[in-house]
Amino acid sequence: MGTVNLSRRDFLKLSGAVAASVLISGCGEGFLGGLGGCFGSIAFRVIDLNKGERGELRLCDGSVVNVRLLGVQHKRDSVCDAVRSVKVQVEVDGETVELSSGNYNLPVAAGRYRIDCPVTFGYYELTDEDRWGLEKDARLRLWPGGSAMLPEGTFVYPVRQKWFASATQMANEPVHVDAGEQPGPRKIYYHSGLDFGGAEGLVEVVSATDGLVVCRGEDVLEGHDSEPVKPRYDVVYVLDERGWYYRYSHLYEIDKSIEHGKRIKMGEPIGLLGKEGGSGGWSHLHFEIISKQPSGKWGTEEGYGFIWEAYIREYRPKVIAVARPHKVVKVGEEVVLDGGKSWGASGELSYEWMLSDGTRASGATVKKSYSEVGTYSEILKVSDGGGNTAYDFCKVQVFGGEDAEVVPPSIHACYWPTQDVKAGQAVTFKVRSFTKERIGETLDFGDGSAPVKVCSDGNKMARARDGYAVTEHVYERAGDYIVRAWCVDKAGHVGAAHLHVRVG
Repeated sequence: MGTVNLSRRDFLKLSGAVAASVLISGCGEGFLGGLGGCFGSIAFRVIDLNKGERGELRLCDGSVVNVRLLGVQHKRDSVCDAVRSVKVQVEVDGETVELSSGNYNLPVAAGRYRIDCPVTFGYYELTDEDRWGLEKDARLRLWPGGSAMLPEGTFVYPVRQKWFASATQMANEPVHVDAGEQPGPRKIYYHSGLDFGGAEGLVEVVSATDGLVVCRGEDVLEGHDSEPVKPRYDVVYVLDERGWYYRYSHLYEIDKSIEHGKRIKMGEPIGLLGKEGGSGGWSHLHFEIISKQPSGKWGTEEGYGFIWEAYIREYRPKVIAVARPHKVVKVGEEVVLDGGKSWGASGELSYEWMLSDGTRASGATVKKSYSEVGTYSEILKVSDGGGNTAYDFCKVQVFGGEDAEVVPPSIHACYWPTQDVKAGQAVTFKVRSFTKERIGETLDFGDGSAPVKVCSDGNKMARARDGYAVTEHVYERAGDYIVRAWCVDKAGHVGAAHLHVRVG
């Protein structure tokens, strides 16, 4: 069955309050998931289970799969008791499979199927928000083994920039870029959507799907003025033919073509990436998909795999390096840096770590400890057998020392353009520290030129249009350049970040 084209009248008729009563049994893929047994633009099925509970799903290819949740183990940090990783054991048609929940993980093979675990109930502890609509121990999604996560031609990458061009907060990662990590017991904000860091006012945001604009700023289309749409001056919501709502927020500006009640095509402009609304002061796109879940509630539809798949389709990279999520440890505590989520089209990869203490290490994983409080950025270089390379960076926040409550400075660096940069072309760099005071920042552009000192406002006013320090740099030769940005607070603690600039 192909993609169904709905008129505005059809959207209004099938969405809103009506959608709640049109759920497919045992699935959470939206109100169109039950039409014809297999809606063309939804390739997976969803089930929520308690430990020991078994369920049965009919997939879109007609196959029936039996799933049982065997166990869930959460690993928490020693700083604020936040969940950092989750191991989930499931049985799929009699075969035992171990999954990692959220945190930049993709579906794994399970016999004739693929399966992932977007969220577990452990993420609800120490938080007071329900973004997922989960009422059981774990949520599982299953695909036929040969299917795409989302069918080609139904979803595109929503920002016009390179993969991991800057900081991110994705897939249950606790918020951290704006110095959100705090030691001691507290309410934790696990990020349920996808945050793409970028240069304020310069990066174009586009619609990930065809759909109907149901909210532009404070203007909401009739029939969509209740959950899950939450209007705000910097927000756009688009409803697609799957029955999913797409939230684009913190926009620097909304494109003039956007009007609620009008249709938008995949890839058409939504606006420019910014830090408006409740951004915390760092410039990024908050992109979130919201759909009906097996509980009957609206909840986040985990989208990391969708953007991964879309990026590979559109840009065809040979290698993708992944060193995320960020790490949180105490002074002297060992942390495992993990590049094992990286990918190569050829399947053959080698790994090199260039560490902040000046040492190097090989292999997908490296163990390291730190003797001083600070925010560190560790460099991962991934190469395939054909000489293709990619870089990523693991942020490590180290707490402790004489004052256990001290928060190391955080820093956000970004640049534009991030793709097709040519020798001799001016590149704009923006940087902001998160210290509530002006301490200044330094940028080393990685080409042997003298470091440049700048001074942001320290995030004293989160939405200040001049909050970021801005400078330009020109690379004279083609090559891969690793930019380092850092700040030092009044106590001598360092906050560091890296960027990868490829010049053609």
